[in-house]
Amino acid sequence: MNIFRFVGDMTHLISILVLLLKIYATKSCSGISLKTQELYALVFLARYLDLFTDFISVYNTVMKLVFIGSSLAIVWCMRFHRVVRRSYDRQLDNFRHYLLVGACFLLALLVHEKFTFQEIFWAFSIYLEAVAIVPQLVLLQRSGNVDNLTGQYVFFLGAYRALYILNWIYRYFTEQHFTRWISCFSGLVQTALYADFFYYYFISWKTNAKLQLPA
Repeated sequence: MNIFRFVGDMTHLISILVLLLKIYATKSCSGISLKTQELYALVFLARYLDLFTDFISVYNTVMKLVFIGSSLAIVWCMRFHRVVRRSYDRQLDNFRHYLLVGACFLLALLVHEKFTFQEIFWAFSIYLEAVAIVPQLVLLQRSGNVDNLTGQYVFFLGAYRALYILNWIYRYFTEQHFTRWISCFSGLVQTALYADFFYYYFISWKTNAKLQLPA
């Protein structure tokens, strides 16, 4: 644990809380991609297979449960909540996310740190997380206008990954035999995907105008 990882975890948690606030306060999931939320749920389920076999710390266990529980709760609301599901736009959210799942799993089978069940699924979760935001970014680009809470959700989600890059840099210089190069590479790819959004988010904040993405 270091300050960059802790702040990154808190930023990630804030992004989830912002999304839950939007859904429960407005009873709407407008502008939110169900495909992205399903991908994140799959990411956490695949990554935390060791939840009941390897105990690291209370903090670690609680965060795992929070991320799994919150992601499943969001997917449930968007699919089955009698009010929230009415605001879901299936026509805009039509990215073929199953292609990302297949490609990431194939990559995990080919490129991993150790050929074991848990390590392959860990690598799969890392690769999938790197591209899980793609359906959300595509949806926002198609819709053009981005409401305040949705914009903050995506911003904090991107900031969390940027902070984790600093965490890996710190660990590389302070830990012996730090070999999580798969995380580093995937994190760079994921952060790069946010670059365009960050640019327009900054312009919106600077001009105090509504966030708009080019179609």
